[in-house]
Amino acid sequence: MPTISYLTTIQFDFGAVRLLAAELPRLAIRRPLIVTDPGVVGAGLIETVRAALPGNMPVTLFAETPANPTEAAVLAAVGAYRQGECDGIVAVGGGSAMDLGKAAALLATHPGPLTQYMAVEGGVPKITAAVAPVIAIPTTAGTGSEVGRGAVIVLEDGRKLALLSPHLIPKLALCDPELTFGLPPAVTAGTGMDAVAHCIETYLAPSVNPPAEAIALDGLQRAVGHIERAVADGQDREARWQMMMAAMEGAMAFQKGLGAVHAMSHPLGSLKEPRLHHGTLNALFLPIVLRFNAPAVGGKMQKLASVMGLSPDADVAGFINGLNRRIGIPASLKAMGVPKDVLPAMAGLAFKDHTHATNPRAASVADYRAMLEEAYGA
Repeated sequence: MPTISYLTTIQFDFGAVRLLAAELPRLAIRRPLIVTDPGVVGAGLIETVRAALPGNMPVTLFAETPANPTEAAVLAAVGAYRQGECDGIVAVGGGSAMDLGKAAALLATHPGPLTQYMAVEGGVPKITAAVAPVIAIPTTAGTGSEVGRGAVIVLEDGRKLALLSPHLIPKLALCDPELTFGLPPAVTAGTGMDAVAHCIETYLAPSVNPPAEAIALDGLQRAVGHIERAVADGQDREARWQMMMAAMEGAMAFQKGLGAVHAMSHPLGSLKEPRLHHGTLNALFLPIVLRFNAPAVGGKMQKLASVMGLSPDADVAGFINGLNRRIGIPASLKAMGVPKDVLPAMAGLAFKDHTHATNPRAASVADYRAMLEEAYGA
């Protein structure tokens, strides 16, 4: 049975961000680097975080995280870390900022290049406990990177690859649903479906990890029950709380493995144009992959239906497709502006992605090409 590790500290509730000043000394962080993105700064959330810091604390700000974090941005953040003589990172934002914060914490304490630490390059054992401490403060409810052991980065060679190590799990997650109140409906929908995809893929992954499956099913029930409310009314406190919990649970569980949804989303997320949202891609691929995997998952599809409040013989893929339409997820890759001529290369990269190995049904490059063609639309 795989090792089961849930090894971080989580403060979860409205107002949790205000605990930051009390938690920093526990991690011996005296000069933090705040890693975030322009959108979070523009929304005024960095001021909320700054207000939670001790007034005399020296702080360095790196606010240039791109939508899909890049190796170049990681190196720039490491430069800011060293220039500020920082001793820890506070990552504030969605999955991109948190992933970039983890990668910067790695390179701040480990020699480059970053490529050598990627999972598909055999880098997992090279990542040691020397990683700088990270505090993660999510401002979306989707990736769950605040409790995850991974970080996905677009390398200089164009590949979008994952760092994986228990040493990358943030030492503290401050999960404050109030920070998600200002998310627009489209971002709420895309990030929320990211959480749904995490819960479903980790539940269907073939490895044996009953605690992870139980957490994934609980997260799925919360997400499906509240995502439409969160999209319709961003100030719905219960819906925001439940979606942040679902996102956190999805990431706590996905150490069990993901699958073909993420295997296709990762390479498409490396495109320079158009810039594609990871959770929105996951939402689009999820019904297609569910139909592909159905012959290989036994009674698990019926369990998914039950958790989502459907009849045991319900069409789970059809339900997800309908949910996507109701919350405004684009109907196709074509509608998202993806050029069709990239699909063959994306199929090859999906086959090489680390999440391909834990899909419950073996998929060939031709299978990925067929699924991508279906997602592209007429």
